[in-house]
Parts: sequence; C-alpha cells; structure tokens
Amino acid sequence: MKHSLRKTIRAAAVASSLLCAGALAQEAHAAGDDQLNGIHAGDVLVRLRAISIMPNVETNQSLSALNVGVNNAIVPELDLTYMIRDYLGVELILGTSRHQLTSSLGKLGGVNVLPPTLLLQYHFNHAGRIRPYVGAGINYTYFYNNGLNAGGQPISITNHSFGPALQAGVDVQVTRSLFVNADIKKIWMHTDASLGAQPLGRLSIDPVVVGLGVGMRF
Repeated sequence: MKHSLRKTIRAAAVASSLLCAGALAQEAHAAGDDQLNGIHAGDVLVRLRAISIMPNVETNQSLSALNVGVNNAIVPELDLTYMIRDYLGVELILGTSRHQLTSSLGKLGGVNVLPPTLLLQYHFNHAGRIRPYVGAGINYTYFYNNGLNAGGQPISITNHSFGPALQAGVDVQVTRSLFVNADIKKIWMHTDASLGAQPLGRLSIDPVVVGLGVGMRF
C-alpha cells in the first residue's frame, strides 16, 4: 500500500512538472511571437523604396498659354520612422529627382527637386504582421541645378516652397527585423517662373508618388 502510494505521488509530481513545463513553454512561445510581430514605442524603421513620381501639373498666366508639362521620374527614396507610441510614428522622407519641362515651343530643360517631407503616422494593427498606416504632414521643396531656358534665355524660378503632404501605406513583416512596404503619397509643391523681368506664372507640380520597397526594424 505504501509502495503504491509512493508511486502515485511520484506520478503526480511528474505530471505536475510536465504541466508546468508545458505552460512555461507556451508562455515563452507567446512572448517570442510578441517580439517577432509588430512594432512598439522606441522602434526605428528604415525603408528603402523605388518610387514613381507622377506630377499633376497646373499652371497660370503665360505658362498656361505655353502648355507647360513636367515628365514623370523613377528614383530611390529613403525614409526614417521613429515610433513615439506603439501606434504613432514620425517619418522623415528623403529623396531627389530631376524633371524635364516641355511646352508648345519645345523642350524647356530640366531642374532638380529635393522635397524632404515630415509626416505624423498612425499605424493600424501595430502588433501584427500586416500593418496599414496613414500619415499627414508638411513638405519643403528645394529646386536646384536649374537648366530651364526659352529661346536661349534662362528661365528663373523661385528655389523653394512649402506645402502639405498626405500618405497611406502598408508594412508586411517577413522576419523579426525585415518587412516589405507599399506606399502612396500626395505632395503639394510649386515654383514661380520668370523670363528676364517678365513673370511667366506659377508652376504647381503636386505629384502623386507611388513606392515599393523593403524596410528594417531596429
């Protein structure tokens, strides 16, 4: 009887140990999943995208009469996001492109555009693998390396502008640190042109920017 009781106690102890081990393993697995999935306050996200810049051109005064247009461009873009809350991030977008201008008189030349943009982002499903987000912020555009001319005379432009920016996108996590990204932005930017002392009008570029890329979480 005593031998049987001892066996029962030992069996109960083994079963209890197995149950405890199983519970601990389950907790560790859940904790690992939590660390693998999602983003959290303090995380830094770095994305590298290939972007297509598609201007939505509007003009006035003489530029309208000349039917001025701006070509599309495909360039790389780098952005940095700092998560100030699990669901809230601040993103700085960096990239530059060169655009050629055309008119009813022919080619007008090219100009480089540098539009650093600062956005406040809201991330949905921040703890999951698939994380949509939206953002809104401000854009500063710097126009440089101006090669515009008409009839051999240089066209002068104002070299900067400020405007709003809107964004929507999604991150899809692949590994603990790596994710893929799709993103679309609308950015408002403009410049005023003149030929000699004669104003030509305002050129609003206001592109839609579509991007695909990869990102790392740090």
